[in-house]
Amino acid sequence: MTRVEPLTYPLAGLLGQPPGTRQSFAIAGVTIPLDDDLRLTSPIEGVLNVTRTNRGVLIGAPLRTAIAGTCSRCLVDLEIPLELTIAEEALPSIDIATGQAIDRTAEPDAVRLTGHHELQLEPLVREAISLAEPIAPRCGPDCPGLCVVCGERLGPGHRVHPDDDVDPRLAALRGFRVDDEPENG
Repeated sequence: MTRVEPLTYPLAGLLGQPPGTRQSFAIAGVTIPLDDDLRLTSPIEGVLNVTRTNRGVLIGAPLRTAIAGTCSRCLVDLEIPLELTIAEEALPSIDIATGQAIDRTAEPDAVRLTGHHELQLEPLVREAISLAEPIAPRCGPDCPGLCVVCGERLGPGHRVHPDDDVDPRLAALRGFRVDDEPENG
């Protein structure tokens, strides 16, 4: 029995059709391993729309998922929902009529179908997730952050620290004063 990889779609039949022919695939409940420190918290959902072009296929895939993250202000764990849009042209690796390998030197960076005329969508999804990951995610637009004195999350119920509540290692800095006169030099 052949094992089908997630997000791999056979397109040999579509490549034999005239340009403009379309095919759709539902994507539901798919999880993939991610690079770096990213982790999915919700499966990938959406639809893959493939349209035959005169050169290959046009891929359109609006997808939804979520990744685990940490608020950049208060450090609370959170789930970051992502809306992904993949729009690429994929070119064949093998000529559908002759079975001969296609020269890739003219377009070395183009997305390619496999030698079995399959679209491997997983690398494109992984890249889209990496690009959609926010640089500094927040748990909310009004996240107050952390207390500079004790390091606890600010917000309702957070106690106010009196001025005397200073780390003893920093007590020597209380007497520090800057002269009002500019330095000579």
